[in-house]
Amino acid sequence: MTYRVTCLTPVLVGDGHRLSPIDYMVWKDQVNVLDQHRIFKLLAKGPRLEGYLSQLRKADKLDFASWGGFAQNFADRRIPFEHPSCSKYWERATGDSIHIPTFARGLHGHYLPASALKGALRTGVLFASLREGLLKPVAERFAGDRLPRRPAEAVEDEVLGRAGNSRMRFVRAGDSAPVDASPVKVYLLRLATVTAARGDQWTLGWKQSPRGAVDSRRIEESTPWFAEMAVPGAAFQGAWQERSASARGKIFQAVNQYAAAVLRLHRQYAESTGLEPVRAAIAALEDRLRNLDPEQACVLPLGWGGSLCGKTAWIEKDAGEYRALLGRLPFYSRAVASGLPFPKTRRIVFEGGQPSTLPGWVLLEVS
Repeated sequence: MTYRVTCLTPVLVGDGHRLSPIDYMVWKDQVNVLDQHRIFKLLAKGPRLEGYLSQLRKADKLDFASWGGFAQNFADRRIPFEHPSCSKYWERATGDSIHIPTFARGLHGHYLPASALKGALRTGVLFASLREGLLKPVAERFAGDRLPRRPAEAVEDEVLGRAGNSRMRFVRAGDSAPVDASPVKVYLLRLATVTAARGDQWTLGWKQSPRGAVDSRRIEESTPWFAEMAVPGAAFQGAWQERSASARGKIFQAVNQYAAAVLRLHRQYAESTGLEPVRAAIAALEDRLRNLDPEQACVLPLGWGGSLCGKTAWIEKDAGEYRALLGRLPFYSRAVASGLPFPKTRRIVFEGGQPSTLPGWVLLEVS
């Protein structure tokens, strides 16, 4: 059997690597990834090697006036920007935002790692299997002075079973077959946040790095981020094994329940902040979810950029207790104590220079 994953929004399933701005040059509205081995081999024959190494050590970006010829002649691969306007934002950007996370890639092209797919399915099944009250023993583990490690592992084992007896053992998926480079582009993203309440509406802001935010009228002053992402419509296919179609159907039903809950939270966020294009994109995803056969296909969040909502199964059950528990964690305590919606940020994909959609939503089908 074969699975097919179709990207419904831009998707990044990363390989853990990022392109440093000294590993590429932007030329003709595309990211030209430099073949540094060939460049070193060429420069070693003449006097320019020391100057090149000196710039690699000191510069945030390679000087195009001096080394722009490398972008034309020594590019290992070329990744187009989603829109020409991305180039001007890249020119003004500095720091971590121009370190571009890359899609998983092997010798023969980009591929979808099965671990990402199986992890997303497992989160969905866990969400649908949770019962009221299961968070109480987890909260009790936070009563001491030291924060516990993996505090919810026992609950997950109780609900899904341990490794040898897991409910997920009924289905197996392998890495997808590689595809050529055409399904990926470099997208511009910005981090939306909420800053204050105005009646029943939250004021939209856009995050700046390393801290602070600007209001929605000054969006171009916020920090742009860049990522190599598979474009909507890109498809990945791989091997699929299952014990029975009924087991797969139950898993898909659970994942679709999870997707509906996550999309509902995202839609409420978009409505409360006035992100109308994003709200419309979420509504389209919800329509897609309602119109599919829940036993034969599922919609799910996958990969990078989906916010905490796409990583946790605790988004409806024991919601108040879950929020209180997060308030005990140093990383989340200030955000929870603010009284603002949690999580208060979302990564927003820009298309055509405008906020457009959320990253990481796919359709999974098995045939």
